[in-house]
Amino acid sequence: MDRTLSFRSLFRISRPINLLMVAFAQFMAAYFLIETSNIGLPVLQDFRLYLLVLSTVMITAAGYMINDYYDVKIDYVNRPQEVVVGKGIKRRMVIFLHSLFNFTAIGLGWLVSPRIAMVNFFAAFLLWLYSNQLKREPFIGNLAVAFLTGLSIYLVAFYYQKNELLVLTYAIFAFFLNLIREIIKDIEDRPGDRKHGCRTLPIVIGFRKTKQVIFVIAICFVGAILTVTFQLSNSNLFAFFGILGVVFFGFMWKVYKADRKREFTQLSAWAKLLMLAGTMSMAFL
Repeated sequence: MDRTLSFRSLFRISRPINLLMVAFAQFMAAYFLIETSNIGLPVLQDFRLYLLVLSTVMITAAGYMINDYYDVKIDYVNRPQEVVVGKGIKRRMVIFLHSLFNFTAIGLGWLVSPRIAMVNFFAAFLLWLYSNQLKREPFIGNLAVAFLTGLSIYLVAFYYQKNELLVLTYAIFAFFLNLIREIIKDIEDRPGDRKHGCRTLPIVIGFRKTKQVIFVIAICFVGAILTVTFQLSNSNLFAFFGILGVVFFGFMWKVYKADRKREFTQLSAWAKLLMLAGTMSMAFL
């Protein structure tokens, strides 16, 4: 049945678990890495932090909405049981909510700082461009989403202007891990993408070469993390990334062995767990 709005569908289309992970990462970065606000108070007592996190979550939710709006035909092939647009929520309602969330988020960003409002506007525009065009092109769409994931963490340090290199380490971690996850999702979604003319990496260069690209990214990932952690000279950070490196090696071995859709779905979930583990490690610094 085609309804204007179903709260269950709104809940599904906004990916609440992913939104909680974004908010959790920003609060963890603020509490453990920033610690105090610009006026000397504990950062969790600064109401602007909550506005910043809320605006980031709203832009992320709006991004999921517009992505589902443009991808409805592809999703009917790849995951028909998960299609919401046109079933639980009318298409015009999705556009309305997308616009409402984005404008509200930019307004909240302005209350925090004009430069945060500009970042929010840029993020909202890039998410729309990704859904409308970039995700159908090889690699550039993956890069855009991964960049915004890293930016969401770095945004806290960008606003408070504190411990920027330390927060940047986690932003780089989130960027590379999400880049790998986005490419894995493209491998998983090949049937629908091919049917509707998308030129994602697995379709343009093939399944095997795409896995080779993932391994090149993994090498760059390890190199970037080592470079930044050497700059910081933090023994706790070395210990954490050493342990995580062993887990990451196991993850990449699974990527090497995977060749079925179900296996790539599991790898996508593994990447989320690795990002969660990375976020949790902030508490040990």
